[in-house]
Amino acid sequence: MSMTKRGLLAVAVLAATLGVSQAQGARAQDVQITGPLAGQPAVRHMRIFRRGRVQLQPMVAFTLTDEFTRTMFAGAQVQYHLTDWLGIGAWGGFGLLHLDTGLTEQVQQLGQVTDRNRLSLPSREGFPDQIGQLQWAAALQLAFIPLRGKLSLFQKLFVDADFYIFAGAAMVGVEERADVEEHTCDTASGSCTDSQTARASRLAIAPTFGAGLTMFINQFIALQFEWRGIPFSWNTAGTDEGGHDETGADGGGDFPDGIIDSNDRNFHFNHMFVLGVSFYLPTAVRVSE
Repeated sequence: MSMTKRGLLAVAVLAATLGVSQAQGARAQDVQITGPLAGQPAVRHMRIFRRGRVQLQPMVAFTLTDEFTRTMFAGAQVQYHLTDWLGIGAWGGFGLLHLDTGLTEQVQQLGQVTDRNRLSLPSREGFPDQIGQLQWAAALQLAFIPLRGKLSLFQKLFVDADFYIFAGAAMVGVEERADVEEHTCDTASGSCTDSQTARASRLAIAPTFGAGLTMFINQFIALQFEWRGIPFSWNTAGTDEGGHDETGADGGGDFPDGIIDSNDRNFHFNHMFVLGVSFYLPTAVRVSE
């Protein structure tokens, strides 16, 4: 066979191969566009747990990673879901119980009172009275539900579940040690010790955000597990933590400066774990086509 014939044969084989590939690609494209699944929803007969429903949730919350005292909140959440993936609501609770940490107990038992720290620790026995506490918290927030599906236990028990994230603005009722200056604190008269029990309340405005998991027991009752963060600055220890400069302005300067005020607040992330039971109204869920 001549070189010319061999070349023509190779070209013919290549053209036939390309023709078959193009035909297969065209058929595959036709199936994608006009096949039986074209235009169909990703899921049929899906239960729509959130859209158009009101969520009522009594809850308890426990603060985490606290230095001196932990707070247990009791409260509720109300939320309306505009779609199955977006909701708007309000959350809030009151601090029912404050539990001192091991660090507070150690300071109370082993703390050393000296001339240098007499304002920060007038008496070690009274240290639990001067630490800051969270009294209540409330928030307005948006909730986003990007993931949903089913969870199984030993492949026998299946529950509908979804994962959500949220963000919003919070108000927190904070109780701290009242402002006091060292020159007004007289150990002999007892006024220095009295300053440990003097309290001041204020309102802290802060962002709030977090994430959670919802597990539906039936069509209108669900368990909810949530982590929430509310970062802001406060004086958790009630001690002299910051200084003033030579002009008296906050920040810098000598430490300790002999004054307990807003300049002694430090930034804290303020974590908490939330456990709630949600009730959805109306009680019946809608089902997609």
